[in-house]
Amino acid sequence: MGTASIWILGSTGSGKTGRLVQELCNWVDSNGDPNTPPLNRHQTAAESNAETGRRGGRQKQESLISQTLPRSLRLGQDEPPLLVFAATGDDRIPLTDRIIHATSGRYPIDSSTPLAFFQREVLLFWPLLIQQLNLRAEFPLRVRPETEQELATRLWRDELDSGRLRQEGVSEYRMVRRTLDLLQLAASSGRRLEDVSVILQEGIEDANGDLDLWNCMGEVLLKWRRWCLQRGLLTYGIITELYWRHLLPNPTYQNQLIHRYPAVFADDVDEYPKIVRDLFEVLLDAGIPGVFTYNPKGSVRQGLGADPDYLAGLAFRCHPQQLDSVSGLAGKLGKMALQVMEDPTVYLEEMEESGLSLPVASIQTTARSQLLRETGEAIAHAVHTGKVKPSEIAVIAPGLDAIARYSLQSILTSKGIPVQSLNEQRPLATVPVIRALLTLLALVYPGLGRLVDRDSVAEMLVVLSRRPDWESLKETEEGTNLLHPASFLIDPVRAGLLVDHCYSPATEQPKLLPVTAFPRWDRLGYRATKVYQEILDWIEERRSQLTSPIALLNSAIQEFLGRSSSLPPDQIAALRELMETAQHYWEVDARLRRCGEQDAPDYVTVGQFIQLLRKGTITANPFPVSALGAKPDCVTLATIFQYRAARQFHRWHFWLDIGSPLWSRGGAASLFAAPLFLQSWSGDPWTQEEEIRNDEDRLQRIILDLLGRVGDRLILCHSDLATNGQEQTGPLLSVLNAWVPLEE
Repeated sequence: MGTASIWILGSTGSGKTGRLVQELCNWVDSNGDPNTPPLNRHQTAAESNAETGRRGGRQKQESLISQTLPRSLRLGQDEPPLLVFAATGDDRIPLTDRIIHATSGRYPIDSSTPLAFFQREVLLFWPLLIQQLNLRAEFPLRVRPETEQELATRLWRDELDSGRLRQEGVSEYRMVRRTLDLLQLAASSGRRLEDVSVILQEGIEDANGDLDLWNCMGEVLLKWRRWCLQRGLLTYGIITELYWRHLLPNPTYQNQLIHRYPAVFADDVDEYPKIVRDLFEVLLDAGIPGVFTYNPKGSVRQGLGADPDYLAGLAFRCHPQQLDSVSGLAGKLGKMALQVMEDPTVYLEEMEESGLSLPVASIQTTARSQLLRETGEAIAHAVHTGKVKPSEIAVIAPGLDAIARYSLQSILTSKGIPVQSLNEQRPLATVPVIRALLTLLALVYPGLGRLVDRDSVAEMLVVLSRRPDWESLKETEEGTNLLHPASFLIDPVRAGLLVDHCYSPATEQPKLLPVTAFPRWDRLGYRATKVYQEILDWIEERRSQLTSPIALLNSAIQEFLGRSSSLPPDQIAALRELMETAQHYWEVDARLRRCGEQDAPDYVTVGQFIQLLRKGTITANPFPVSALGAKPDCVTLATIFQYRAARQFHRWHFWLDIGSPLWSRGGAASLFAAPLFLQSWSGDPWTQEEEIRNDEDRLQRIILDLLGRVGDRLILCHSDLATNGQEQTGPLLSVLNAWVPLEE
């Protein structure tokens, strides 16, 4: 590699990451002498001496920063780590493993994602920002998205109630989230927050006279940023803005940065925001070489803050390396798919003359319910006949609703084929175990009677009554099924009887009465009576000695769920997610109490936490725990965005709802007004024609990317009618009509 930077260009599966790892190994082999001073690797002797002379005048200024640096960076300067970037956290772990394996751990690396790097740098150099911005001298606290949503809603209550921060057809929750997303978009694109209102006014055709709304969105964002910084609270958007606007341009920080890393390696830079190029420019200007990989048909995160076209400008500062290999079915079907979408008539005539067969099949029905059933049957048949393993199958759809997930999981599970949803994002309150624990909180703390009803108490009794000691007595032909009624000592019928006779509702303090309040309590049986008494005793004991909600939740999990060592992985993940969310929520609450923002009793905060989760808020994913051993042999269910972002590869693909118009739309993978924050935006209003062209470009990238991720077989699944009964005539219907007559 030497001192020249390298730009590796290639399509999906062309080997870009492997080439990046190879170039890193080459750098380690040629520059990895730990006795060589870091600066000599990319500076001449004269430049190094001049830098030494200038350094003396900066020592006093940098003393505060040096104290904040990790010990490894202050004392281990003989081996400064290589800076390695991955697009997402899921990509970072396997990339780091590949590098360590390839280099045998001979050289240290510092791997990160762009957002994690910004956060770490802002926290590391917080004393410098305190001096520069005259902030409160208190260590900052990062705010997770779900807490950010609630705090912003409280702060903007006047604007929401007055109607200034309202838009027709948009709920309050969505309006707050949309406004907060603008902060992240502006920060990622290097735009000043003060200019957000102007950008919206210039970029959105104001047919409904929403000028006051755009002004209000800009005002409340400035109000939000000021409120957070005064209290030492940092959101992802504020962190990103602090980095590009105040930290990165700072000469003291730049000097520290270029001394810490001798080279930079960045994978999939087409997924990075604009300001990451600004960071790379600082490193390249200092003579630090870089290796970058770029997929022109990737751009999965365009619409979520990524600016692939602007990042592509780095290529002019590098030596290009073009990788021409094509993976999967992209080589055989990619060009043909684009031709079909452009002119299906001409394409059909050419294919009929050639008589070429394709590795494509189809499942076509009238109703969507029938499509889901036949798709499940087709997968089961392929697995049972030995054509493919479950782990080699992926079902991909533009949007996987709850009906589709449940139907496919039920069909396949009933046939002995396990299923997993890829990075499924769903509210915590949809998990029965979580709902039971929230009900338990409401029963222990006073003043929360309005948050409890009979149905929730009955569900709590069922969920908390599972005891592994009794499982051997209740084994069924189906085996130890955790969802089977036999797994619980209080079944739904007994829970209903207990709630009818032993639950005393009250606004202040609802109670569970002794089992003898039920005249025929003998009908419950010994085991149900015993476990009910255990739950009742536990609640009464916790009421008499109220502890923190975190300790109470932890005690409940250990008492009622911890004894069961066979909880399924999804429930364990949900419990971890709940505990991390609760711990963070009360950390923020403690910070607000110290700042004088919160003086309500503890039970009020508990009620707010319960309501936050019951509203359907999707919380941040729990901290990843690396799984040892082989991956489970499961069929993968995923949306288009989830599958592409996870960079999965399977032998067989089932593309569900191929006629849906959602294939060409950004949906949840495209934030409000995202095109206005790209560097390529002209400054003129975003027109319908530009939106159509943007959708067409996105669809082409999706098709080529997915075809590069399927190995042997593609099955197109189409129903004439959608779930709502409307006819499906999406843009990929022409591909289905062209390829189906040519099936193998």
